[in-house]
Amino acid sequence: MRRFPRGRRTATAATVLTLALALATGTQATAAPDASAPAAATVRQYQVDGVATAEQRTALARTGTAIDEIGADSVVITADEADAERLTGLGYDLTALTAPTERGGPGAAAAPADYHTYAETLAAVDAAEAAHPDLVSSQVIGQSYEGRDIVAVKVSADVGVDEDEPEVLFTHNQHAREHLTVEMALYTLTELTSQYGTDPEVTALLDTREVWLIPTVNPDGKVHDQESGSFRSWRKNREPNSGSSAVGTDLNRNWAYEWGCCGGSSGSPGSDTYRGAGPESAPETGVVADFVRGRVVGGEQQITAHIDFHTYGELVLWPYGHTYADTAPGLTADDAAAFEALGTAMADSNGYTPQQSSDLYITDGSINDWLWADQGIFSFTFEMYPTSGAGGGFYPPGSVIDRETSRNREAVLTLLTYADCAYRAAGLEAEYCAA
Repeated sequence: MRRFPRGRRTATAATVLTLALALATGTQATAAPDASAPAAATVRQYQVDGVATAEQRTALARTGTAIDEIGADSVVITADEADAERLTGLGYDLTALTAPTERGGPGAAAAPADYHTYAETLAAVDAAEAAHPDLVSSQVIGQSYEGRDIVAVKVSADVGVDEDEPEVLFTHNQHAREHLTVEMALYTLTELTSQYGTDPEVTALLDTREVWLIPTVNPDGKVHDQESGSFRSWRKNREPNSGSSAVGTDLNRNWAYEWGCCGGSSGSPGSDTYRGAGPESAPETGVVADFVRGRVVGGEQQITAHIDFHTYGELVLWPYGHTYADTAPGLTADDAAAFEALGTAMADSNGYTPQQSSDLYITDGSINDWLWADQGIFSFTFEMYPTSGAGGGFYPPGSVIDRETSRNREAVLTLLTYADCAYRAAGLEAEYCAA
C-alpha cells in the first residue's frame, strides 16, 4: 500500500464511480471542469496493425499521432473518434481497445488519488527540506503558463555551497498524464536523504555529486489531467495556441535543437505532438532550458548527466532521436559507445530495454537531443512501468508505485557513479577522463 504524507486526500465515492464508468467503456473521462465549458472529445486507445518497423512507426508519427506502445507488428495510440477516422482514411488498420485493466493484466484501476497532486508534491519537497536542511535546498526556477511554480530541488552534502562537483539532473512529468514519474522524483528525494550517512554508496555519492530534481516540468498539465476527479489522458501543456481552438504544446518536441527538422513532431496545434510556435516557445521548456544554461559556471557546464523520466514501455533511451544514424554531427563513435555502455548498464539493473531513441521512431525537438548537442550532457530517457496497457498504461495502480520507483534505485546510483566521466562506462577513460 502506498504511504502518503499526512493530509493526503482520499478518493471520494463519486471519484471512484466516475473512474469506474470511464474504465467500463474503455475510455478516460474527459469532462470539462464546469458545465458551461464545451465538452472535450472522448479519447481512447487503439491498436494500429501492420506497423512493424521504425520507418513505419515514423510514418505514423508524421501524421501527428503520438505512439503510446510498440508491439512486434503493431502499435497502440491514443486518439479521439475524429483522429481515428482520419487515420483509417489514410489506410491504417485501427482496432478500438478496452481500458488497459480489462486486457488481462494484473493491475487494478488507478484513481487520481493514487498519485500525489501538484500541491502535495510541493509539500513533500518542503517537508524534505525542513527535515534535512544540510542535504536539501529547493528553489523556484520559473512559472508555468498558468502561473504555477516550477521547482528545482538540490540534494547534496553541504547543499548550501555550490561546489566544484559533477551535477546530475533528473526531470519528470514533461507529459501531463505520466504521473508515475512524479512519484519517481519523490522516491529519489526520499531515498537519497534517508540513506545519507547510513548507506556507504549513497553517502559517498552525495559527498562528491550535486543532484538536481525537477519533480514536475508540466504542472498545469498535471493538474488538468488529474484533479477534475477523473483522468483526461492529457499530454501537452495548457497554453492556448494563437489562431486555433486547440490547447497545448508537446514540451518534448519544443526543445531548441533540430526543432521541427525531421518529421518527428507535428506543426498542427491539435496534435498531441505539436511542436509549438518555435523552439522554447512553451514557457515550461524555456524555464528548464534557462535553468540548465544557468549551470554553466566559468564557461563549463556543471551538469554532466541527466535522466528524463516518462511512461510507459520500460525502456532506456539515448540520443539521437532525430536521425536513425548511430553517429551524426556532434555525436561521435566514442560518444555513441559511451551512451550505449552506460544506458545498457542502467538497463541491466532495472530490466528495461536499452536502445537509441530513433530505434523506436524519429522525434525532433526532444530534451535528450538538446541537452547532448547543445550542452554536452549525457542525457537519457527512462520509459517507466508498465511494458503495455495490460499493466495500466499511463495510469498504473497505486499499489505498484513503491515497487516501480524503487526498481530504478540502482540505475540512478549508476548514473551518479559515472557522472564524473561517462566514457568510463565504455572503457574510454584513458582518452577522456582526467587522472
